[in-house]
Amino acid sequence: MTMEEVDSGRDPMEIDGCEPEGQEKMRENAVPDGFDANHLKVYYGKLFPHSDLFKWMSYGNDGKHPACDQSYIGRREFSFTLEDDIYLRFQSFNSIHEMENSIKEKRPLKIDIGPVYSVDPTKRHAYAQSGDNVFTPVERELVFDIDISDYDDVRYCCSGADVCLECWPLMTVAIKVIDTALRDDFGFNHILWVYSGRRGVHCWVCDGRARRLSNEQRAAIADYFRVYKGNENSQKKVSLVGPALHPFLVRSYTEVLKDFFEEKLLPGQKLFSTEERYEKILEIIPDESITSELRGKWQENRRSSISKEDINAIRWEQLKHMLQSGKQKAQGLRRCVEEIVFSYTYPRLDMEVSKHMNHLLKAPFCVHPKTGRVCVPIDPKSCEEFDPTSVPTLSKLLEELNMGGFRADADDEWERTSLGKSVKFFRLSFLQPLLKSCKEEIESAYNAKLQLSKNSLSW
Repeated sequence: MTMEEVDSGRDPMEIDGCEPEGQEKMRENAVPDGFDANHLKVYYGKLFPHSDLFKWMSYGNDGKHPACDQSYIGRREFSFTLEDDIYLRFQSFNSIHEMENSIKEKRPLKIDIGPVYSVDPTKRHAYAQSGDNVFTPVERELVFDIDISDYDDVRYCCSGADVCLECWPLMTVAIKVIDTALRDDFGFNHILWVYSGRRGVHCWVCDGRARRLSNEQRAAIADYFRVYKGNENSQKKVSLVGPALHPFLVRSYTEVLKDFFEEKLLPGQKLFSTEERYEKILEIIPDESITSELRGKWQENRRSSISKEDINAIRWEQLKHMLQSGKQKAQGLRRCVEEIVFSYTYPRLDMEVSKHMNHLLKAPFCVHPKTGRVCVPIDPKSCEEFDPTSVPTLSKLLEELNMGGFRADADDEWERTSLGKSVKFFRLSFLQPLLKSCKEEIESAYNAKLQLSKNSLSW
């Protein structure tokens, strides 16, 4: 553990859910504007949407309605990563002013959000000393974490934390597949996708019933999405069991994965262009006679007139024909084509992040210290248009502020910068519909309680 855990009262090994993003070395051109921690004073003072974050975390409990849980936001854990690897866990705030003042004063390099606990996390020691084990997570968004570095075995343009426009569409595919299933298969509505600032995406499912899921229920949902089960030592990286694919997998394959594989990934990553690359694909096929025949064909025409641009598509069609032709009756071999596509394109989730309430996840609108980029929301309806290389950096935002001159009314400074579009999307497309739903839920629960009370009195 490289970080100093401050005032946590827990074993440092229990700190989980934060992105392990400090090891890989970024390419020089991946940090065009750099990162200056001193600039965070201006960013948190002028641009960071404190009130929007606080309203989100309150889920309607910051109002005057008699059914509001006034202790709700005060039981939420916030964690700050400061300079010199100082790590502040189990902080809580009872008002927007407390939260904003703390962020402005400490200027964290990163803000992580944890669960809502049964008691105020800052007072957990007092409850521990009383002998009652009442300090436990009771509510937390259902979250997903997807990193491009987990796709290193299927991309040849980049590796580690590096990302470019050739491999980033793997994240787009993940958003489309997971978002559709969360909405259509589970009925969730309030879903926020966020760029991690460097190498991946985070998903927050914020519906009331999602926040109240038990760890067992979260694990069941995570397992619903679990198809990629391989590691660097296993040849077969996916498990498509049963005589027919699950309808969710059929939809993902036909609507997203197949076309992406054939039209983008295959030519973009040149998956069949070298022996080393096509051998990885042949390893997925369990029939040695087929792999030998394909290998022979491809080695024969290595010096033929087939152009480099066409060779990937041609070899893929040859492979499909061999596996799906009439003489290949075995279901397992016909399924190999789908397994190859799933192996190369299906979302690779960090399963542990989704399974447990106590995982921390980086807050939206943080600035990533390795790239200087802001962790902005992504619209799943137009996620294919999202370009991680054009996400505003801290230095760019400060330039935009300086060009316009500072104003006294700091509340809307972000509107004059390239961050404005992201804050507006967060507010209008995510936060407002979410809070409307939360208030309706609070009102409905209150009315039901009143009715129950009336019914009991009528006896």
